[in-house]
Amino acid sequence: MELKWKGVMPAVTTKFTADDRLDMELFAVNIKAQLEAGVHGIILGGTLGEASTLSTAEKDLLLQETVNLCNGKVPVIINIAEQRTTDAVAAAKRAERNGASGLMMLPPMRYKATPRETMVWFKTVAASTSLPIMIYNNPVDYQIEVTLDMFEELLKIDTIQAVKESTRDISNITRIKNRFGDRLKILSGVDTLALESMLMGAQGWVAGLVCAFPEETVAIYELVQQGRIQEAIEIYRWFLPLLELDINPQLVQNIKMAEKATGIGSEFVREPRLPLEGAVREEVRSIIARGIETRPDLSKYNLKAPAL
Repeated sequence: MELKWKGVMPAVTTKFTADDRLDMELFAVNIKAQLEAGVHGIILGGTLGEASTLSTAEKDLLLQETVNLCNGKVPVIINIAEQRTTDAVAAAKRAERNGASGLMMLPPMRYKATPRETMVWFKTVAASTSLPIMIYNNPVDYQIEVTLDMFEELLKIDTIQAVKESTRDISNITRIKNRFGDRLKILSGVDTLALESMLMGAQGWVAGLVCAFPEETVAIYELVQQGRIQEAIEIYRWFLPLLELDINPQLVQNIKMAEKATGIGSEFVREPRLPLEGAVREEVRSIIARGIETRPDLSKYNLKAPAL
């Protein structure tokens, strides 16, 4: 289906059973909750999806099942994060065969590529598929920045269309807008800067805590689109302590705890990750419990129910 790079796109978690198998039944529960809340796309295979621990067969199954669950309602995007260019090309081709609507792409993994190497990486994968691509620009975590000069070259390729903006520099959104206008679509990739990013012109939000709180996340986006900024800020201020769980090395464990608490997930992670324990676990549990206790009444905002 046509992919419009806008709206709320959950970077969904992968659900596991206690014996470390894919829990496709619980995965479906969460995807359905996202769709019912009115999200605009689903993203698989990111950090939250624990993609580095998944086999190729598991990734293929997750994509196929998500495409079936979404049934054309929203696009399904899968992340490409590989060590070898040949593996990235193969992953892109499998994604297209398995029904993905688009790709999110990281720079090369485990090697700090030069700007030239990084651009060849993106160009080579783009040449191997007809799928539209969103580049994940996260120099804080991955040590490689895709600069505006690099985007100038990459945007000569029609299928490179969007950026998941995770530089943590809000002013970078204005730099992108000043240089490229709407040619490069911008989706915020940092939960704690999402509202600010949308106010500065980002068209969407690749979200993490949406995995546990889909309705509240979509409400913030929709209120911004309607120009109801003070109401969006009201929900966002409630949300911020929870959103801060996303900018943490244990974000997967944090968000899975929140999913379990809201009834649409479990805490099972795949090793080497382990469930939280001790004082850290109690702190996260307290933040989640407080968030649920003070959860806003969205009915007062009179937002239109999403069409499914």
